[in-house]
Amino acid sequence: MTATASPAADPTASVTSSAPALRSALATRPPWLVGVASTVVAAVVTALVAAVAKAADVPLQVAPGAGEAAETIPTIGFAMFVLAAGAVGVVLALAAQRWAKRPARTFVVVTVVLTVVSFATPIIAENATTATRMVLALTHVVAAAVVIPPIAYRLAQRPAHR
Repeated sequence: MTATASPAADPTASVTSSAPALRSALATRPPWLVGVASTVVAAVVTALVAAVAKAADVPLQVAPGAGEAAETIPTIGFAMFVLAAGAVGVVLALAAQRWAKRPARTFVVVTVVLTVVSFATPIIAENATTATRMVLALTHVVAAAVVIPPIAYRLAQRPAHR
């Protein structure tokens, strides 16, 4: 008996067929909308990372200042910071689209540099455990990985100058 593979039986068929649809949707939406949507997704994903870390008994506590007692970072706090940083990213994307010769490249370089600079926050966090610092750094990477690529892709799709 021989078996034949049907497209419905192929688990990668839906992934490969949805990728062009996603690229098409990204290419036709305004960059600000792509930025807002990816920022909202990043906020949710980052909050989930924080929730999983808390469930794994990572304290996620930092002190607001030197010599002060550590306070727990609320899960919603992660989402709020991502939304604020994402708003800055959308403004940067619009500025790159307007004034840069290569907006996608400019956007990626600036946002990656800002992401690297943002690692200073977990490193200098007062009264934080190593696990807390690692989760804080991870949330920066997760947010950047969710926000930067779709905006950069959209900026690369701009029509040629006439």
